[in-house]
Amino acid sequence: MTAPLVIARSEGRDITLLPRLANRHGLITGATGTGKTVTLQKLAESFAAAGVPVFMADVKGDLSGIGVEGVGSDKLMKRLNAIGIDSFTPVANTTVFWDVFGESGHPVRATVSDMGPLLIGRL
Repeated sequence: MTAPLVIARSEGRDITLLPRLANRHGLITGATGTGKTVTLQKLAESFAAAGVPVFMADVKGDLSGIGVEGVGSDKLMKRLNAIGIDSFTPVANTTVFWDVFGESGHPVRATVSDMGPLLIGRL
C-alpha cells in the first residue's frame, strides 16, 4: 500500500494522503455542512480498497450509506464536472453493522469491561 490515497479534489488537483503517514487515530472537525461526513466516507472507502480494515462508530447513522451504491444526482454531477472529475462509478462497499442489542445487525459479543484497557488501546 504505497500509492497515495486520493481523498478529495480542489481547484483541479487531487488532495492525497500518503498511507505510511496515516495512523490508527484521527480527528476531523468543522462547521455544519463543511464535508466532515463525506471526508470520513472517502477515507474509509480508500483504506478499505487498499485492504486496510476500517472500524468506525456511527451513532447517528450518517455513514451507513457507504454500504449502498450511490446515485448520481444532478447536483452531484454538476459538482463533479466543476472540479474536473469526468468518470463517476458509484459502488457499494462491504459493510458490517454491529448492534449492541443484536436485533438488527451483527451482535457485539463483548462488553467494554471484557476487552480491558490493553485491547481497547489497540483498536
